[in-house]
Amino acid sequence: MDKFIPDMYQKSIYHIDYDKLYEDGIRCLLFDLDNTCVPYKDREPNKKLKELFDDLRDDGFKVIIFSNSNKKRLLPFKKYLNVDCSASSKKPMKGKFLLILKMFKFDLSEVAIIGDQLFTDVLGGNRVGIKTVLINPMSKDDAIWTKFTRALETIQYKKLAKRGILVKGKYYE
Repeated sequence: MDKFIPDMYQKSIYHIDYDKLYEDGIRCLLFDLDNTCVPYKDREPNKKLKELFDDLRDDGFKVIIFSNSNKKRLLPFKKYLNVDCSASSKKPMKGKFLLILKMFKFDLSEVAIIGDQLFTDVLGGNRVGIKTVLINPMSKDDAIWTKFTRALETIQYKKLAKRGILVKGKYYE
């Protein structure tokens, strides 16, 4: 069950203490896209997200959109936000995580994944051994396949809450 427990849980990407992550040695931030950075139905990034990513880069972070979505979906974000993207990442599988580590020459201790799902973002990051940051989904709209994992996720949240480990809305760093 520990594989579903994030290292950090925050309300949104705008509530994360990035200074603390940097102090902890994190240099690369892998951001899930759908319902983490923008609502699932949004097809273009917004100014607030651009400002956040620009600030993070200025602070010394490598910012990468790390998504199970395809290249066509990620292209407008890559261009406007001026970030690298990993499309069709197949989270929670380890392959693309390890490829990013190798490609950008980061150690496990230098990378964090930030996302809204236990069964893709948190599980994938924990399987690889990087820091995991869970945030609340930005929207209730999801892709059809995500709706299935959300149902499983609800069961997992209940199990974790019963043990007092992860309670929705009870944030921690």
